[in-house]
Amino acid sequence: MGTLENLAGGAVFLGLVMYAVFGGADFGGGIWTALASGPRARQQRDSLFHAIGPVWETNHVWLIFVVVTLFTCFPTGFSALFTVLLVPIVVALIGINFRGAAFAFRHFGSQRGEHIPFVAGIFAISSILTPFALGMAVTASVTGKIILVGGQAHAAPWFWLSPFTLVGGLVGMAVCAYLAPIYMTVRTTGELQGDFRLRGMIAAWTLGILTTAEVPVAMMEAPVFAGRLMGSEAALCVSLAVIFGITTQILLWRRRFLWAQVCAAGTVAMTLAGFAAAVFPDFLVGQLALAAAAAPHATLVAYFIILVVGTVILVPSLLFLYLTFRGEPDTELPR
Repeated sequence: MGTLENLAGGAVFLGLVMYAVFGGADFGGGIWTALASGPRARQQRDSLFHAIGPVWETNHVWLIFVVVTLFTCFPTGFSALFTVLLVPIVVALIGINFRGAAFAFRHFGSQRGEHIPFVAGIFAISSILTPFALGMAVTASVTGKIILVGGQAHAAPWFWLSPFTLVGGLVGMAVCAYLAPIYMTVRTTGELQGDFRLRGMIAAWTLGILTTAEVPVAMMEAPVFAGRLMGSEAALCVSLAVIFGITTQILLWRRRFLWAQVCAAGTVAMTLAGFAAAVFPDFLVGQLALAAAAAPHATLVAYFIILVVGTVILVPSLLFLYLTFRGEPDTELPR
């Protein structure tokens, strides 16, 4: 269990969790910007934009970390995934770039505010499109429909477009939409806090329904993955995700927002853990084992040496960044 390839797989999992709980909340902010409603719709959008703030692009560090780890530690699997899943991955990258550009123009573009509705619309659409495409890509990777022949990946055209992957895309969106309003409950007060509390509870039910619906669809389209999902380790993680989710709802109901935020992140982490446990010990379910996809031993050793050095630099830098840019919104910015 403690082999270098397993540890590298654990690093990929950790990176995905960090991207989901931080970057996912940012995408969720964009989703709820589009869904802002009621008498405080403008305040909802403003508070979401402020919460995303100047650290929004930093959260993509975790996505870069995952991609670099896959490329370095699992080159065979990386090649297979990025060959057959090129379309949804490119769609996600386009969404990330458009989202970043729209966010920057929204804050630092025209001070007159004439173009704000347009760029805010681009920001919202990109925030919806990106987690949907990423969710489809991640789900498609466990269908067992990616076949390796002579080291080359093959799959049917548009195999990544199916009921299973579409629900997976919706789950990706729901995860983001779930985290953002719950995080916002500790960053707002009064009636605005109540707005986000209600949206967090609605998003929790939506996420629960979608993840539950994904199981029977997986049994039809990804039977190997579905069978493993019922295994002891994966089932334990899924059960913990359900417990975290229910606890989050109770804490929201009782207005214990700080602990609700922690439990919401735990819900997402345990959901991903269940997914990872169902994939393990494979890289591609039923096709490519993690060990077979791994790079040579010397490469893995070098990766972990660099990982330690990078962690020493990155973690304090991120903490300093988050602490530096926490503050009150600039009321002079265009709305």
